[in-house]
Amino acid sequence: MRSTPTPATPRRRRRFVLTATGLVAALALTATACDGAADSAGDRADAAASQAAEAGDGKIQIPAEIADKLKEHGIDLDKWKDGAWKDWDKDKWLSEAKDFVNPVIEGLWKPDRMQSAKEANKTVTTQDASADQGVSDPEPAPVQATPEKTPYHENAAPVGKVFFDTPEGPAVCSGTVVKDVNHPGKSNLVWTAGHCVHAGQGGGWYRNIAFVPAYNDLGKSQAELGNATPTEIAPYGNWWADWVSTSNEWIQGGSETGGAGAAYDYSVLHVQPEAGAKSLEETTGALDVDFSAPSATEVATMGAWGYPAAPPFNGLQMFKCADRPGRLSLSPALPTMYRIGCTMTGGSSGGGWFRVLNGRTTLVSNTSIGPQDNTWLAGPQLGTGAESVYQYMSKTYGGR
Repeated sequence: MRSTPTPATPRRRRRFVLTATGLVAALALTATACDGAADSAGDRADAAASQAAEAGDGKIQIPAEIADKLKEHGIDLDKWKDGAWKDWDKDKWLSEAKDFVNPVIEGLWKPDRMQSAKEANKTVTTQDASADQGVSDPEPAPVQATPEKTPYHENAAPVGKVFFDTPEGPAVCSGTVVKDVNHPGKSNLVWTAGHCVHAGQGGGWYRNIAFVPAYNDLGKSQAELGNATPTEIAPYGNWWADWVSTSNEWIQGGSETGGAGAAYDYSVLHVQPEAGAKSLEETTGALDVDFSAPSATEVATMGAWGYPAAPPFNGLQMFKCADRPGRLSLSPALPTMYRIGCTMTGGSSGGGWFRVLNGRTTLVSNTSIGPQDNTWLAGPQLGTGAESVYQYMSKTYGGR
């Protein structure tokens, strides 16, 4: 899918609005700053290194810089192009921050493959939260997730689905377009969870990572999607991630149940358009990120958006929850996380959490972990570590 569909209803660029109980604000604001992070593409990679060109014979060619990196890991390039990326040999699974590569595979994320992707388990904490009374607040009452209004491109255009391949097959998360403070109005940055791009301790980078803003624009059912047009499925097209960064704490300590990396479970993608010169922000709008990590006691309401995919949901529609946040501490040695009541399930991972302060909407967290009965969600506080990841991506790869 290399063409760029136009939005379902052609219109001039406008402010896109997210609505929820206690949350009403525009998504076109400004951002703040810092530096340093875990580089997912290598210090000397450049824009051409992440783009795959179509050869005259219709086969995908891998740029020289990516080819060299794959060779360093003993990967046969021809076999990779022909599907060897499905081989998850642990000895060759690229795991270090500098190892990330994601050459475009033309037409991989077709509508039927998107629908077959399974939720990336919203990493489940097995800890009894009551064990941390005095550090954690009481478990919140469940808040029923409610569907976002359609068409999504009018109500929540910067929210979308993150597709990627894992050793178990294609998987999905959620993500949000965020502003690039060093390239105003031209952002190609997407915020999601670390466990949506990297398996954590003992694993490596996932592959074929792509972002689809306002996926399934009209919220059609699975049966109806069989006759949907490409524009209805992906109103702004597919945006392939050419660089990804997450925290070193997630890479070194993340696990299927969150582990020591849960409090650092965030990631920033830099994506490239399928065609044309418009940035993602110019296409969908974007949100600022708030790195002040306000205490949960200071925030009246937070709202979480995403595409829950585990039952009773199916990943085809966008949902949201809004609640007063509480505190969740997994360990006295780890930063406290935010927690809200919400019934969204796996697939909502990585979806943005928003707050409104003085009429200004900002992204303050993302969905990371939750219990097996899907009654609440928890997300990391975004402080200096998260800001370092963001600033590294913005300064090194932003504007490309």
